Amino acid sequence: MQESWLHLSVQIGAADLDALANFLIEQGAPGVVMKRRGMEAYFRRSAGEAALKQSIKRFVGGVEKLHRRGATARLKWRVLGAANWHDSWRRFIKARRVGKSFWVTPPWLTPPKFRARQVITLEPGLAFGTGTHATTRGCMEFIEQVADALRDREFTVLDVGTGAGILAIVAVKLGAQAVYAIDNDPVALAVARENFAANDAAGRVQLSGANLTGIRKKFSVVVANVTAETIIELAAGLDKRVSPKGFLILSGILPHKADVVLRCFQKTFRVVRQKRGREWATLLLQRKT
Repeated sequence: MQESWLHLSVQIGAADLDALANFLIEQGAPGVVMKRRGMEAYFRRSAGEAALKQSIKRFVGGVEKLHRRGATARLKWRVLGAANWHDSWRRFIKARRVGKSFWVTPPWLTPPKFRARQVITLEPGLAFGTGTHATTRGCMEFIEQVADALRDREFTVLDVGTGAGILAIVAVKLGAQAVYAIDNDPVALAVARENFAANDAAGRVQLSGANLTGIRKKFSVVVANVTAETIIELAAGLDKRVSPKGFLILSGILPHKADVVLRCFQKTFRVVRQKRGREWATLLLQRKT
């Protein structure tokens, strides 16, 4: 008997997206699709689906109350047969232009022929950073900018919390002489390793599960697309890893927390650019000396 699947659609605030995504994966979703105002997830149907639905409902209610003291999230469930669940998943994953240099695509889509754009092929998995999220796009565009600024200087990159590895791949394709990528999630490391191989970057990125404190080198570019809380916690370590006149790219930051993050670096860095949308902020800083 062929298995069928449950499709979950959740509309929820940006502040709760990352926590909900992690929770859904812990509950058995093979992955999640981040959308502008929510996400999609799939679960294999089983005898425990009633308990699954109740658990997710409780979790969503809990995070809503924590951040906004009221429940506004909307959950919609539907059943998909075995024949169409895979196509339903894939239809949410689109190829897209990012910045001036890149076309990011899943492997089942054939990219157009470009004169200048470079193609990055990513298999959506259990890690985030597939080029569709605003934080990833902001970081990619800022890496492009600093790569141009460093054209006649050393261009080395440390990607902190690499996830699916896309920012490290971007650095390689823009000509970085050395790229290090670290993450403390074994699933993310596995996904990143596969994506490096698919994009001819496997031998050009040093991938590690090391903590930031275990990295001793300095880099002309350090990028951390994580959360504001993690950036604040790692602020001293991030500062130490940026070489003189080097750049620091920070994202995964809710707009109302951006100024708090900036205060952690104001003594040693100047603000070069900021991208602040309604839901996310991405910061480009340069060391003053």
